[in-house]
Amino acid sequence: MIDRRLLTNIDWVLAGLVLTVCLLGILNIYSATTPYKIVGTAYYIKQLYWMLVGMVISLLVCSLDYHIIEDLSYWFYGLLVLLLLAVLIVGKRSMGATRWLNLGFFTIQPSELMKLVVIVTFARYFNNFQGVGGLTVRDVLIPLSLLALPAALIMKQPDLGTATLIILIALSMIMYVGLRWSTIVTFVCVTIPMTWVGWTFLLHPYQKNRILDFLNPERSRLGSGYHIIQSKIAVGSGGLTGKGFVKGTQSQLRFLPEQHTDFAFSVFAEEWGFIGCLLLIILYLSLVLWGLNIARRCNDRFGGLLAVGVTSMLFWHIVINMGMVIGLFPVVGVPLPFFSYGGTSMITSMVGIGLLQNISMRRFMF
Repeated sequence: MIDRRLLTNIDWVLAGLVLTVCLLGILNIYSATTPYKIVGTAYYIKQLYWMLVGMVISLLVCSLDYHIIEDLSYWFYGLLVLLLLAVLIVGKRSMGATRWLNLGFFTIQPSELMKLVVIVTFARYFNNFQGVGGLTVRDVLIPLSLLALPAALIMKQPDLGTATLIILIALSMIMYVGLRWSTIVTFVCVTIPMTWVGWTFLLHPYQKNRILDFLNPERSRLGSGYHIIQSKIAVGSGGLTGKGFVKGTQSQLRFLPEQHTDFAFSVFAEEWGFIGCLLLIILYLSLVLWGLNIARRCNDRFGGLLAVGVTSMLFWHIVINMGMVIGLFPVVGVPLPFFSYGGTSMITSMVGIGLLQNISMRRFMF
């Protein structure tokens, strides 16, 4: 049962921001998929369904005391690690990657759920951690070990984008807790040789090409550099006010790849221009700042850590996707939250919003 006291304390600012971005995303998906020959349900209708399902799941997440999640966090972590292992053994392979697990009635992408599980696991660990003056190298060995296993399994799929996101989320939470300067210097010194090891032994050839194309897209205009070149053309051609709804040439003539998923922002930029992009960025900035405000107002440490983790998840999704489509970052498969087409991304983001709502509403009950 949902405590009726909670319903009177719904965070309408958070709900309004998310709903506005979702509706803009559905309109954008409609425009981006207009030139497609679609058999069955249209993509924008499916996205609407996923939004409604996500809102219901978000409401269910609100109905549970988030402290229950703290008690189950390590169990969730163990279960998701097992699912990631199962993906590598019996997972569904698509477009050269193995990321999906068929459970009979439906398929799931455990790497997406792992983002939330890492947030909950780190929040529980640091909630029970007692330290003074910032984290030492020894203090972060356990959380980094908890991070390394799922990150390695996700990179094995291969899914460099999700693995990078999980690492960034975890590091954001560690920075929030606080590090000693000696710890920061130590990890900078370790990161430099590890970067060389990763480039030499861990990255696949196509991943290396994406990084090289980021540095010089012209090296393969019709090959691996095609995505970023077409995306930058779309964004730049939008000008100040854009070409108008369903009037973007890059998307309507289908020069832009993955235009309803990873490059949805490029479609929006071409049609609505700088003014439209500024509005969307303001909405996202407001969402991130409001998430941090929820963390600041929380009455307990675990809830604050949880809010910071969810907010950092949304923040890094936004920054990496927008940076990717304008050429500031290499091309990786990172969707724009609530905006890009995708059921798994929508559900994961909505669960995160449910956690933020949970924390925000329950501050009046303690």
